[in-house]
Amino acid sequence: MRPQLKSIRPFIGALNFEISRNFYKDLGFEEVILEPKLSLFIREEIGFYLQDYYAKDWVDNTMIFMEVANTDEFWEELLSLELTDKYESVRLTPIRTMHWGKECFVHDSSGILWHFGEFF
Repeated sequence: MRPQLKSIRPFIGALNFEISRNFYKDLGFEEVILEPKLSLFIREEIGFYLQDYYAKDWVDNTMIFMEVANTDEFWEELLSLELTDKYESVRLTPIRTMHWGKECFVHDSSGILWHFGEFF
């Protein structure tokens, strides 16, 4: 019998730890402070670790795909948060529909590219 897997939690870096912490809380994640320079962010059953550590090559090449139940509803939520007004470097890219599903994009305050999408 194989061991049961329960979750996957990537570690991501932050150009400015405090700004990133606020960004992810605004995005609807709950913060659990683990250490002064490390927090766990959780929303529903999904989580990731945010570190007070920045390596440009690493952060510039980090992409995370988060599956959502309904991309259209998630996009509307993103727009309602006015993240681009609150955070100078945050960018949103509208929904694209491909043969496999739909996705929209968020570049966080450090430059990490988040894909939020659903599969057909």
